[in-house]
Amino acid sequence: MEYGKIIAVTGLPGLFELLSSKNDGAIVRSLDDKSTKFVSSRVHNFSHLESIEVFTVRDNVNLIEIFTAMEKDGTKAPDGTDSGATKKYFEKIFPDLDFERVYSSDLKKMVKWFDVLKENNIEIKLTERPGEVPEEETEPAQEPVVEETPKKTAAKKKAGPKEEKETEAETPKKTAAKKTPAKKK
Repeated sequence: MEYGKIIAVTGLPGLFELLSSKNDGAIVRSLDDKSTKFVSSRVHNFSHLESIEVFTVRDNVNLIEIFTAMEKDGTKAPDGTDSGATKKYFEKIFPDLDFERVYSSDLKKMVKWFDVLKENNIEIKLTERPGEVPEEETEPAQEPVVEETPKKTAAKKKAGPKEEKETEAETPKKTAAKKTPAKKK
């Protein structure tokens, strides 16, 4: 099982493995009891753990960084019943968290999710998508030139027809305004 296939579903407790997705929902397997079921996207929202970010004092960090810090710490996380103990635990392992915006319920959820991932022996790492080039290998000077040229020509092409339409629209208005006073005389 890969970390990239793990999702959280709103309204349902625990974590799930995404087996298959469809237009109207997804087929998921619970990591707790291994049951497989269809979850409708009309009722529930899906969040990949890879895409979840946590507020910090500086820039937001990916959830995987919090899990990595929990793993490196090695001490047992609190059970989640005492929010004060949970907050002290996170102050110790990741002091940059913004505790005004990250609620105690979020901290408890992170502890539960970390325990579920460890119980299922899921390696906590970001998955690399095929076809992606690491940032070090790309040349930033070449990319903007290639991207900017098509955008500018597309903008010029779009501006040309708009200007023609505007002049055509203005001409009939002026003509109609001239005819109206002529009829009144």
